Amino acid sequence: MIEYTLTRSNRKTLGLYIRNGALEVRAPLLLPTADIEAFVYSKQKWINNKLSLLPKRTTLPLDYGQIIPYLGKEYPIVAKAGGYAGFMQDSFYMPPDCTPKQIKDACIKIYRLLAKRHITSRVQYFAAQMGVSPASIKINSAKTRWGSCSSKGNVNFSWRILMADSDIIDYVVVHELAHLTQMNHSPKFWAIVEDVLPDYKQRKKQLKEFGQILRHNL
Repeated sequence: MIEYTLTRSNRKTLGLYIRNGALEVRAPLLLPTADIEAFVYSKQKWINNKLSLLPKRTTLPLDYGQIIPYLGKEYPIVAKAGGYAGFMQDSFYMPPDCTPKQIKDACIKIYRLLAKRHITSRVQYFAAQMGVSPASIKINSAKTRWGSCSSKGNVNFSWRILMADSDIIDYVVVHELAHLTQMNHSPKFWAIVEDVLPDYKQRKKQLKEFGQILRHNL
């Protein structure tokens, strides 16, 4: 899944453009969304190569007292005596006197651990419901792809998706699991997604909005 902005016009062909560090797709007015997404999917290698050449995006420094999201809710970063960092019910905690970089690195490690636990649980839940079995479940640091599914049946997810609410995360999980049956974005693919999540179109829209909000964060 690659995040992109779609612009429709009277043009006759599809076009891909990298603008301000993000992907823009320009398409004919009446071209079906499934065809657009199939085209984007087929150009993933080109897109990833182009995005990899861009300067790294500036990210906000993290410090004590700052608020960061987890499962759609906001939690403060707090100092806690001891040499450990982690997450508890009401905050992300870490040792006192950490530098902003140390705080950021610690938060990323916490997100990765939380993502492994939460996403693995959701993959297992939906995989049983959908009658599929991924070869492996991996967490990565992708910035432009929330999830992916390889031809070998491996499903991968960016830890950054843990900042979104549960409905969005479940949509990403179901999306990638559906690729175990259909390695495309054909009508058959979307029928599988809709069978599990009848409101997937709304969740898909929320994911796009979430991506716009997250663009300048971790």
